[in-house]
Amino acid sequence: MSLIPVTILTGFLGSGKTTLLKRVLTEAHGQKIAVIENEFGEENIDNEILVNDTNENIIQMNNGCICCSIREDLRETLQLLAAKKRKGLLTFDRVVIETTGLADPGPVAQTFFMDEEIAEQYLLDSILTLVDAKHAATQLNDRQEARRQVGFADQIFISKTDLVDESEVKALMHRLTHMNPRAPQRAVHFGEVAIADVFDLRGFNLNAKLDIDPDFLKEDADEHAGHDHAPGEHCDHPSHAHDAAGHGHHHHHDDDVKSFVFRSDRAFSPAKLEDFLGAVVNIYGPRMLRYKGVLNMEGTDRKVIFQGVHQLMGSDLGPAWAEGEMKTSKMVFIGIDLPKDIFLQGLEQCLV
Repeated sequence: MSLIPVTILTGFLGSGKTTLLKRVLTEAHGQKIAVIENEFGEENIDNEILVNDTNENIIQMNNGCICCSIREDLRETLQLLAAKKRKGLLTFDRVVIETTGLADPGPVAQTFFMDEEIAEQYLLDSILTLVDAKHAATQLNDRQEARRQVGFADQIFISKTDLVDESEVKALMHRLTHMNPRAPQRAVHFGEVAIADVFDLRGFNLNAKLDIDPDFLKEDADEHAGHDHAPGEHCDHPSHAHDAAGHGHHHHHDDDVKSFVFRSDRAFSPAKLEDFLGAVVNIYGPRMLRYKGVLNMEGTDRKVIFQGVHQLMGSDLGPAWAEGEMKTSKMVFIGIDLPKDIFLQGLEQCLV
């Protein structure tokens, strides 16, 4: 049996997860989708899109989809779905997990790596994060959950852009890019998103190309990544609210979720790199949200692809370096207050 693809749908309270999910479920794409949702979520889709008569854990939806509230451990729920599919009791092509708006998607993603039985039955495709353009500045300033959701994303959908000025949308996208340069961003209107932008994104596929926003590498991004400014220095970032008197409220808008990129044309020593990554993951693993790279390793003429979530990381041999191609290693790290200098210096010392 082929692996069942899984999409994790996350985003802060009111960002539009349920609207997007309803759109996906009702579009005529011919796929049957099993939905797992947190029963204590702030937006309960049961009332609107599920058939009413239900005391069961797994619910038949009115459009042929299946919904399953997490009344038990996620791992058990996934195993139950897979078992029912194997026995022919349920028919579905893929799973969407809708997290509650206050959830950290990290532990959900880790389930697909830590549990062998789950890994043998499911393939984590991607994490989709919705960001509410109207309230994003405040949420990102005040709530670490919102920042974590951005840091984990493989794709970011920005909702409610019609409620704010274009300049605010641009500033938000700029901020999101520096928090997570590997996630493409797209403004969405009332959840109207093409299915191709939601499924089969292969965000967790080790052999997928390393997507880093080219502008992030081009500009002097390192100095501006946190949008720092000195105390008293003028800052026109929209997330800095001003009161009627024109005084800025004190927000140190230096996001704790940040990203940085390491690049080198020299090859890595496999043993040194393994030791270094093992050490930093041991120390900083809980704060390392996502990290991914395409590496030039001594001793192989093929690209080495690696990625990780928190303390879990894996690597795989990719395609051979093309003739004449510059053998450049590129690594992106997205995390919470990671000591960038320690990482960059340590990686430099792992080069041959």
